[in-house]
Amino acid sequence: MKEQNYLDHLVGVFGQPVSENPGVVIQDAAFEAMGLERWHFLTLDVDKDKLEDAVRGLKAFKMRGINCTIPHKIAVMNYLDEISESAKLIGAVNMIVNENGHLFGENTDGKGFMMSLESNGICVEGKKAVIMGAGGAARAITVEMSLAGIADITIVNRTSDRALGDALVDILNKIGKTRVHYVDWNGTYSVPEDTDIVINATSVGLYPNVNDMPNIDLDSIKQSMFVQDVIPNPIQTAFIKEMRRRGIPCATGAGMLINQAALNIEMWTGRKPDKQIMLKALENALE
Repeated sequence: MKEQNYLDHLVGVFGQPVSENPGVVIQDAAFEAMGLERWHFLTLDVDKDKLEDAVRGLKAFKMRGINCTIPHKIAVMNYLDEISESAKLIGAVNMIVNENGHLFGENTDGKGFMMSLESNGICVEGKKAVIMGAGGAARAITVEMSLAGIADITIVNRTSDRALGDALVDILNKIGKTRVHYVDWNGTYSVPEDTDIVINATSVGLYPNVNDMPNIDLDSIKQSMFVQDVIPNPIQTAFIKEMRRRGIPCATGAGMLINQAALNIEMWTGRKPDKQIMLKALENALE
């Protein structure tokens, strides 16, 4: 007789807002292709003041793991049993593995970002980058770039979030491999001419505000630069569409999302998913 086992293996994402997060589309497509029919990805809206309760729920339901997105990447670290060295350095966690009640936090955002750059033929060693934003994604990205040998990073961030910016500057200075500059984002920002890589690590342009673009002087972005957005929904943000119209080399946030999601699945299941299947599922969902 065939073994009867109807136990569900649950993973998911904690965030707020989270309804526009397409993680379920790519994760479930990967699970189906891998023959993991009892694995399910849940999209969960979690209030800031309920995060600890949500983590308790993760344990109570014996979920195999969870992704953390805005605004929980930093705060969730308070409720974990173990955190990877890279995540400690970044100061943010974007995924958790539940090993029999032992919660291990990792950060795959920056790794997924670097894989996206590499797939576009971009090497960061010795280069200069401008990054807009200083939250969890920006932390992961800049730390990974610094460890990979980038020479110079300029952080452009809203004055109201100066504490986040200062914290990121401190993190990068502790690594000690990269020159770091901070710019208060009070008006239209002009990208320096000697910049190699421009990164939007803010939520500007995220669904449903699909017509919004970062407040920068678009004419200051040259064809010698490479632009990377981190927003996965829509796949082509208004910013990326404008870059392509101007002939600026660029990449969407889809690559970063797929890469980090694939790393997460491998950590949860012990198996590598097919990233092309995941990308196709994302494109079909958001077209």
